[in-house]
Amino acid sequence: MNYRQKKFSRRKIMKFMALGATIPFMNAFISQAQAAKTSKEVVQYRDKPNGKQKCSNCIQFIPGKTSEANGECKVVEGNISPQGWCTAYAPES
Repeated sequence: MNYRQKKFSRRKIMKFMALGATIPFMNAFISQAQAAKTSKEVVQYRDKPNGKQKCSNCIQFIPGKTSEANGECKVVEGNISPQGWCTAYAPES
């Protein structure tokens, strides 16, 4: 067997084809897992704080353009008030 035959064996080509066919499926599964968020009802979201606990000092909160503007949450879907609260609250350290 010469160098060219060792470099491009049928077995290696088949392995690369099998790997190439699975990559789009893995990408789809990963993006679905990242996109999954919980509804506001499930986490009992409300627009009022629970004492000193509020979305603006939660690690899951993604702030809006200003400090008073609604933002987003890594866990809960929809617009989130900085003064809101839910059971997924986790304080920033």
